[in-house]
Amino acid sequence: MLLSYKISRLSTAIGLATCLLAGNAVAAEPAQCNTVHFTDPGWSDISSTNALASTVLQGLGYSTEISILGVPIGFEGMKGKEIDVFLGNWMPAQQKFIDKYAAADAIDVVGENLTGAKFTLAVPRYAYDAGVKDFSDLAEFGDKFRQRIYGIEAGSPANQLLQKMIDSGDFDLAKWRLVESGEQGVMSQVKREIKRQQFIVFLGWEPHPMNSNFDMAYLTGGDKYFGADFGGATIQTVTRKGYREECGNVGKLLTNLKFTLAMENQMMGFIIDDEQSPAEAAQKYLKANPEVLDSWLAGVTTIDGDNGLSAVQKHLGL
Repeated sequence: MLLSYKISRLSTAIGLATCLLAGNAVAAEPAQCNTVHFTDPGWSDISSTNALASTVLQGLGYSTEISILGVPIGFEGMKGKEIDVFLGNWMPAQQKFIDKYAAADAIDVVGENLTGAKFTLAVPRYAYDAGVKDFSDLAEFGDKFRQRIYGIEAGSPANQLLQKMIDSGDFDLAKWRLVESGEQGVMSQVKREIKRQQFIVFLGWEPHPMNSNFDMAYLTGGDKYFGADFGGATIQTVTRKGYREECGNVGKLLTNLKFTLAMENQMMGFIIDDEQSPAEAAQKYLKANPEVLDSWLAGVTTIDGDNGLSAVQKHLGL
């Protein structure tokens, strides 16, 4: 009887200590970790990854806020600690931002979340077949292109590279003009020009549904500005300085988050072609592909310290 009593008291003490330790672990994350602030340059690939991450975080009990900001403003937001996370740092195109803000001790690079991306100038297939295969071919067909290159939103690193190329007179493009437009604007322009069989040169990239929606080809010769392998890129997760240490559980999720070209192409198709909201697209994708949660949520708990995978599965109705 005495032995049973001692065992009971010991079990109670162990249970109490475990609860206290769990409580301390949760309490160790400051209150500001309860809401995760993302930046989005207005690109559907980053809208897709932000939505996937947000859906998972909401299932874990966190709140999320997504601010539509140009890349330079997003980095300033991380420097000012108003933005926590950027899932869309295209490298090497955005190297100068990493150099600038890392030198200012304002950001941390968590790691790559996507490999195999590409990002450079592209043309419709009929323009490619007519002889526009390389950056050096553009000037020869200047009249057909109306001496215009269609970029993305104003202030983007890619547009800055293109403007530098024009200003320097590379490829005999000194008299050309850069047309700055948002992602949807340039895609609408491409669609119109292809329908009319007109020449257009534009910034193309993968992942993006354009690769299946348009018969298009990427130009060689842009290595100086966009890098080798058609601007072959990796996408990085970047946070404000010290965020992973401050918000360890969210930091673990961000470390785990890895995406694929197929995943992002499908997500962007839901958003652009099916006109679903990013949140709806994320719900649809995760319900159809729940296996991705296993690696994403390894070692991740809910905001209260409970099993993260179970909570997100419940949130998704799986």
